[in-house]
Amino acid sequence: MTETIIKSAVLETTAVRPEQYPTAGLPEIAIIGKSNVGKSSFINTMAGRKGLARTSGAPGKTRVINFYNIDGRLRFVDLPGYGYAKVSRDESAKWQKMIEGYLRGRKTLVLVIFLLDIRHEPSANDKMMADWFLHYGHNIQYVATKSDKITRSALQKNLSIIRKSIAPEGLGRGREILPFSSLTRAGREELWEVLQNMEALNPGAE
Repeated sequence: MTETIIKSAVLETTAVRPEQYPTAGLPEIAIIGKSNVGKSSFINTMAGRKGLARTSGAPGKTRVINFYNIDGRLRFVDLPGYGYAKVSRDESAKWQKMIEGYLRGRKTLVLVIFLLDIRHEPSANDKMMADWFLHYGHNIQYVATKSDKITRSALQKNLSIIRKSIAPEGLGRGREILPFSSLTRAGREELWEVLQNMEALNPGAE
């Protein structure tokens, strides 16, 4: 499979309120998952840039929405991680309002990439978010991160556990859960193929 080369990837803006979002126009790919699921590493791997999104050993560090412009063609939108126990209730409610405000109101949102840790069964918060996405009719691509942390023989078993837990009635829209590793870059090209096959992201699409 030919490697996808990204020529330009920049942090376009950081926002906490809708009026701070960049001007609409480019299709946007929202990236969400619980704290410490590997969102920053995922973005860096997909964009082919080591330091584009800052990684941290401290879960719950991202408290804003980061918009990354990829080749002037689409945006990756990094949403704050959820479910971090050491965050105050007020702070958690503020993050939830920020996330829901973006997901419900952003017309240029074409896909939600939902990151799940392949090593663990989805949490109650994961299931709640999945139900929320389905309720509002979002197009979802599930991605199981940290696939390098388990053996090859355990891969399908763990994917099956996640699938049955997160979407017992089926994933919908013909999608599967894609295993992904920022260390080995496994799954990167498969995911870029998903993005490039979407009509809204095709060159010349209106």
